[in-house]
Amino acid sequence: MTKPNQPRAWQRMLSGRRLNLLDPSPLDIEIEDIAHGLARVARWNGQTRGPHSFSVAQHSLAVERVALLDQPDWPPRWRLAALLHDAPEYVVGDLISPFKAALGLDYKAFENRLLAAVHVRFGLPERLPPAITKAIKAADRLSAHYEARLLAGFSDSEAAEYFGAPGDPGRLRDWASDMFTPWPPEGAEQRYLSQFLLLAAAPR
Repeated sequence: MTKPNQPRAWQRMLSGRRLNLLDPSPLDIEIEDIAHGLARVARWNGQTRGPHSFSVAQHSLAVERVALLDQPDWPPRWRLAALLHDAPEYVVGDLISPFKAALGLDYKAFENRLLAAVHVRFGLPERLPPAITKAIKAADRLSAHYEARLLAGFSDSEAAEYFGAPGDPGRLRDWASDMFTPWPPEGAEQRYLSQFLLLAAAPR
């Protein structure tokens, strides 16, 4: 219930759910809403090459793939956590890091509340083990490095300065061309949803 003088922060989803952004309930979270929203949120504020924006849904698929390359023995539950690592952005968008730092509230805590609700909704721990969080963050930074170089106009040295050196690029050779070529929103949505359903159905 909204308290007196507390602003309403409800977001209505296409599924019909109404999510309270300040006090999110796992019961109001649907994967179809996440896939649809993330496929329409542009990384890099849309400042990327190509006829389509590079979506958070496509980025999330890249992170899950990189995490699997680095952690081939990971069970499906941690791969699912990697896929969902940016799930809060389906309602709050993808703010660049300098802007998050400039906001007058604890934006990271706000995102973490949403992510915890997503985790509970899909059978993951509210807080991931530190080693899993660290591995997902490393995959996130590697994906950002390649996005910066291939899509956002960064030089190799600039990408390395902001996101770290990529290590052995050969491990990405088989799929990087497709993964870092922006897909239309409908394709990103379907591929994200398909990967979620595959991982969610696998024994954990």
